[in-house]
Amino acid sequence: MKTRVKICGISRPEDARVAAYEGVDAIGLVFYEPSPRAISLSAAAKVVAAIPAFVSVVGLFVNPDAAFVEEVLDRVPLDLLQFHGDESPEFCDQFNRRWLKAIRVQQAEDIQEAFRRYRRASGLLVDAYDPQQYGGTGQCFDWSMIPEDRPLPLILAGGLNSDNVARAVEQVRPWAVDVSGGVEVRKGVKDQKRMTEFLKEVQRVNKTH
Repeated sequence: MKTRVKICGISRPEDARVAAYEGVDAIGLVFYEPSPRAISLSAAAKVVAAIPAFVSVVGLFVNPDAAFVEEVLDRVPLDLLQFHGDESPEFCDQFNRRWLKAIRVQQAEDIQEAFRRYRRASGLLVDAYDPQQYGGTGQCFDWSMIPEDRPLPLILAGGLNSDNVARAVEQVRPWAVDVSGGVEVRKGVKDQKRMTEFLKEVQRVNKTH
């Protein structure tokens, strides 16, 4: 199985273009104002305009008002919604758009419960737990907690970079990996060399399996 790659927290058109031409499957835009990677609607529209066909655009939200999600959808052409807070399945379902649910993992049971609760999602993203942050921690968690039986496609996030992503793909065999801080020069600004190295590592492992 091919493991796909999403690069999240893109804020500049030039970073989106590099990621696309190096083979990324999806890019993520953060619509959560407290995040250092948050992007305005006008800037997001410019990023999306720079992305070629067949690269998905994912909008990340944390406990948003429904009206705000609708406003983003009116102004930015998103392919997928990613909910990274405490949203209910019913909330996630209401926008007539495919969606992912992200969870912060403390124990294996968290993943099993999320598979049951968010069964209508297009995928489950598992990230490191931090009581102060909804993702973007730059921390890994114990991948052995991830079950073999996965009712939904599993996206692995949390502390990934070009040094550990090959091991992550080999051990977890996720549907996709999601990286942000591991390919940055500073928060919200991607490093082209790090993006290229990260994608090459995933592509290398994909070729051997």
